[in-house]
Amino acid sequence: MKLSDFDYNLPKELIAQYPLKERQKARLLVVNRVDGSIEHRLFEDILTYLKENDLLVLNNTKVLACRLMGRKATGGKVEVLLTRRKTGSIFEALIQPSRTKTGEKIIFAEGNISGIISGRGEISFKPEDANTIYQFGQVPLPLYIKREPEDLDKVYYQTVYAQKEGAIASPTAGLHFTEELLKEIALRRIDIAYLTLHIGVGTFKPVKSDDITQHKMEPEYFKVPLEAQEKIEKARKNKTRIIAVGTTSLRVLEVYAQGAKEGYTDLFIYPGYKFQIADCLLTNFHLPKTTLFMLVCAFSATNRGGSLPCRQAGASDGAGLELMKKAYQEAVDKKYRFYSYGDAMLII
Repeated sequence: MKLSDFDYNLPKELIAQYPLKERQKARLLVVNRVDGSIEHRLFEDILTYLKENDLLVLNNTKVLACRLMGRKATGGKVEVLLTRRKTGSIFEALIQPSRTKTGEKIIFAEGNISGIISGRGEISFKPEDANTIYQFGQVPLPLYIKREPEDLDKVYYQTVYAQKEGAIASPTAGLHFTEELLKEIALRRIDIAYLTLHIGVGTFKPVKSDDITQHKMEPEYFKVPLEAQEKIEKARKNKTRIIAVGTTSLRVLEVYAQGAKEGYTDLFIYPGYKFQIADCLLTNFHLPKTTLFMLVCAFSATNRGGSLPCRQAGASDGAGLELMKKAYQEAVDKKYRFYSYGDAMLII
């Protein structure tokens, strides 16, 4: 399939610039893969679609305040996005302007901390400063949110269950859950498993090759702890549904199905992929021509094991793309809010 196949038109005014004050009041578009039907609900109605003994799989990564605003000794402004701690005091980073030179000193926190550009895409700090640098950072909002980070983002750009620090972007499908909603889910005997995938710079990496199979994902750290493993295996044994919350959780489940429990993954999922674990996917709406949109197209065409439930005869890799484009167009027509702070979609 070609990159252009995954394009769609979205009016800019539908890109959410702020979160809803009440997370659970986001809209929820429900797509049924069996008959292709679409329903329109609120996110709090998700309880209608969850069953007793279902397993909800959540990514408990926590977003770091990794966007730093600094200046050169000459006074020029520099923006640094810390993408990964490489060693104790050296960080991989995206640095703007890109013409910043190796050896240049960058001053942060009104002169209290400074860093040295130690190589291409790297910045180093004093050991004592490296441990506190995130205290002076901002929330790394996506570029399509056309405003500066505010105090509210410190709360709303994290899931209420965020625990493991390490991400540079939020697992946004989980932003709609509240503590009260999670308690109600537990009371209904719906189990919850927490795993971790630290979303990295690859989430912003565009697909440039027209042949999408030539795209390479950036490795991201993941972990499936023992408690989550036990819950996943119990659900598989009992043949109860497993609902992945977010594309990150879904990718980790697929890596786990291949036998890995911790490490780095560059798994790229696109139409034709045969899913092994998840039965349903809860996700937000994604940018056109991105690996995330390709993943939901792949998932919407298949169920666990890769069969095509509603298109057995003459089914093709394009079936999911067709269904997703239909769903996204309906979301546009009904003025859903898109992307990180936007509304949600449940694929069942």
